[in-house]
Amino acid sequence: MIYDYIVIGGGIVGVSTAWQLQQRYPQKKILLLEKEQSYSQHQTGHNSGVMHAGVYYAPGSLKAKFCKLGIQATAAFCEEHKIPFNRCGKLLVATTEQEIIRMQALLQRCRENDIDVELLNAEQLHEREPNITGLGALFVKDTAIVNYRQVTIKMSECFLQLDGTALLGHEVVGLQETADKIVLDVNAAGKKISFETRFLVTCSGLMADRVTKMLGIKTDFQIIPFRGEYYQLPAKYNQIVNHLIYPIPDPELPFLGVHLTRMIDGSVTVGPNAVQGWKREGYGKININIRDIWQMLTFAGFWKVLRNNFKTGLIETKNSLYKPGYLKLVQKYCPQLTSQDLQPYPAGVRAQAVLRDGSLVHDFLFASSARSLHVCNAPSPAATSAIPIGAYICDKIEQA
Repeated sequence: MIYDYIVIGGGIVGVSTAWQLQQRYPQKKILLLEKEQSYSQHQTGHNSGVMHAGVYYAPGSLKAKFCKLGIQATAAFCEEHKIPFNRCGKLLVATTEQEIIRMQALLQRCRENDIDVELLNAEQLHEREPNITGLGALFVKDTAIVNYRQVTIKMSECFLQLDGTALLGHEVVGLQETADKIVLDVNAAGKKISFETRFLVTCSGLMADRVTKMLGIKTDFQIIPFRGEYYQLPAKYNQIVNHLIYPIPDPELPFLGVHLTRMIDGSVTVGPNAVQGWKREGYGKININIRDIWQMLTFAGFWKVLRNNFKTGLIETKNSLYKPGYLKLVQKYCPQLTSQDLQPYPAGVRAQAVLRDGSLVHDFLFASSARSLHVCNAPSPAATSAIPIGAYICDKIEQA
């Protein structure tokens, strides 16, 4: 059997895309392939669970557009399918005069992106958050928390109910494109099998660059993994904050900084930092993969990123190895926490697309061939934006 569409990737973006394709084309045969034995095993299942409102993103960018649409669509999906979520709101806390100035710029960006935001002084901040210290804050009302793994699994069920087909434990190891189809070579429990499709969509996250190379598509990027390490606070601190607590980000740095996150299960996490990853799917204590390291070291863009962010990289690595350094980042606005309060919690890995000139790709990036479309970079807030991203991919397929 030849499928009309095959989607590679069982994270939230891939599942959302397959589900929406099946909605648009109920008579088409659509197959979703995932190499792991369950959905959302990588970026989707290793994030903070935040439904972002889109504070940081340049007006008019895909990130800003998708985020605005995404939080509304995700909330509606959760309500329809009885998935718990909590619109707890987010506070971006300024602790220095320089951050007060940066906060004003963020306030203007929120207004440009039509985000409901309130400016708080120190007294108003203390009223909302007695355990948080700061000179002022931005209160972003629409920000929420959810379990994205639950969302992904429910989307996969919706896809199957529409007569879509999904196969877990099926890893794509080869692709060949001809004038009328694409042939996929797949490893399933050590057995080699093949599938054929008239059109291929890939949402491969940490493996995005490798999948495009299988088809010989010329691109100018490589996925560089950045490891985000978290801690969890003891249960006695589950009520320490009423909102999500974020620092005012430094515009010169590519990551948001360490923050306090209320999770949908009631716990509170601290993090993440951003350290160089040496394994694309490295969530454990020892995270080394020779192939991943070799590809990074032989890519010119990696060395340029390293050079451009050398000082920041050293600080982040030091704080990764030295807990008091990590703690100091949090004590800036939550001084009562101690080193003993930082308990182990699973890490995440961000798939950061980097261009050959060393530029970090901050917006969505796609590549294509006559019979394929590839999501090469789906940066945060991809989980928030998964539904509009899936719709956007469906639109691009219609135009192909």
